[in-house]
Formats: sequence, C-alpha cells, structure tokens
Amino acid sequence: MNPTPGFHIERADYATQQALLYGVRHAVFVVEQQVPVELEIDALDPLSHHVLARADDGQVIGTARLTPEQRIGRMAVVAAARGQGVGQALLEALVAEARQRGWGEVSLHAQLTARDFYARNGFLPEGEIFEEAGIAHQQMRCRLDGAMRVDDLDSATAAASSVIHRARRQLFIQLRGDDSTLLGQPQVLAALRRFATARHAKQAQLLVHEADVAHLPAPLVALLQRLPSVFQLREPVDPADCLVTSGGFCNDAGDCYFRPMGERLEGELSLASASRARQQEALFQRIWERSRNCDAVRVLGV
Repeated sequence: MNPTPGFHIERADYATQQALLYGVRHAVFVVEQQVPVELEIDALDPLSHHVLARADDGQVIGTARLTPEQRIGRMAVVAAARGQGVGQALLEALVAEARQRGWGEVSLHAQLTARDFYARNGFLPEGEIFEEAGIAHQQMRCRLDGAMRVDDLDSATAAASSVIHRARRQLFIQLRGDDSTLLGQPQVLAALRRFATARHAKQAQLLVHEADVAHLPAPLVALLQRLPSVFQLREPVDPADCLVTSGGFCNDAGDCYFRPMGERLEGELSLASASRARQQEALFQRIWERSRNCDAVRVLGV
C-alpha cells in the first residue's frame, strides 16, 4: 500500500499477528473505553481481513478489520497517534479491499464521537442511535457501486460534508432556495473551513440567488467575507438559468450530491463517479459563465 509520512498501512496475518491486533484494541477499547474484554474478541476475527498501521519505527499504532458480513469494525488508533491521519488511512485501506472484492457496499457501527469522521468519508447514517457495549452508536453505510439516497437532514449533512472534504482543489455549490439549515450545520461549516484554509490553493464557486443571500447563516457569511479569494459568488440572471430547480455540491474528485429540487434536501450522493460529477459540473459551469458577480454577501452584517 502507498506509504504515508510517519506510518504505513499493511495487511495483517491473523494467525501470526493476532497479538499485535489485540494489543492495540485492548488499549483502546478495554482500557480506555471500558468495553468488557469478553465482547472485544469475537468469532469473526479469524474470518476477517485485518490491517495494521505501523509507525516508521515499527511500532503498531492502529488496526481495523473488514468482516465477511461486509462490515468495517474494530477501528482503533492508540491515543499518541491520533490526529495524524492514521484512522483515515485504515478506513481507505479497508474500502479499497472491499472494492477489490467487488462488494457493492460496506457498513459500520460508528461511535457517535466518530460519526462525523465517517460521514466525511462517504458513509451516510441510517436508522436510530443504539447502544453497543454500553456506548452509543449509529449505523452507517457507503455504496461502492452506485448512488446513495439522501432523504433527511442527517444524511444531507453527511453528503454535503463528504463532497466538501473529498475535494482536491475545486468545489462547486449550487444553492436553490433557503439552504440555511443545511449550510448552518456545524459539520458542514467545519468542512468548508477545512477546505478554505488548507495549505494548497483552493477555490469554491457558489451560485446563489440574491434573494436567498440574506438567509445564509452568519458563520458562513463571516467565512465568505474573510476569504474572498477562496469563495467566488455569482448570481444567475439568464431567465432560463433562473428557472433551473436543481442544486447540490460537486467537487474535482468525482463526487457530487445532486438535488433535483434544490429547495429540498432529497437527492443522491455519488462518490468516485467521474461521469456523474462531470455532468453536474458541466451544468454548473454553463450557468456560471452566464451569471454575474454577487456582491450582496460582502455588505451583510454578521
């Protein structure tokens, strides 16, 4: 697998390396989170695909598994190695393995403290919150072979933050109607801040009708005003463009969250779907070229 600065991900042989797997999992789940030791190890372990994160000095700092039930689990990173992208790399390795096996989807049970992390990586929440080993969890799922249905605020928040998070250098947002609820979600605002303040040059293009500018949440307006070199706003003026009802989020990595009725949250999230993303970006750019600069947000008080 591709090396990452400071650590790398490798496949683990359960028969010979189970002590390494259990060492990390025991430290995180049993000691730190007080999960009963009898629940931490189960019959799926010998049947699962396991990966290890190993630091440059050889120390094992993380682990995760992919079960025959097409579920990702036992994601654990030691405390000293958190915030360095280890969990991201473990998750990407397991999703890549699922794709290689031809699986159409993968699911997981996310601890609520990690729900935003999985949402940024394309997993949408489903069902009610439940307890597992005394810890609140959320079922989440990621389709690998097609679009995922977005039908409520939770899944819309996850979809929008995923497209923003996965963008490389460009982000295209077409607003339609009052999007203040979605754009005001802390998860979406955090994703936009991360995108805008990343080390590499980034650009976000927003199509917004002037009548809807006043409804934008104050934290977003403040971000737009603070970073005008990153966020460009235009207002559709062509009569045909003004009648377009769709909206959504698209990036330069082949991801898009498309809403056929932009005033509603319902739509589809497509990940790593270059043809679908190009189609939405082409529609966006046609309108963008015919639109005029929108300066209304610059004068709003926050």
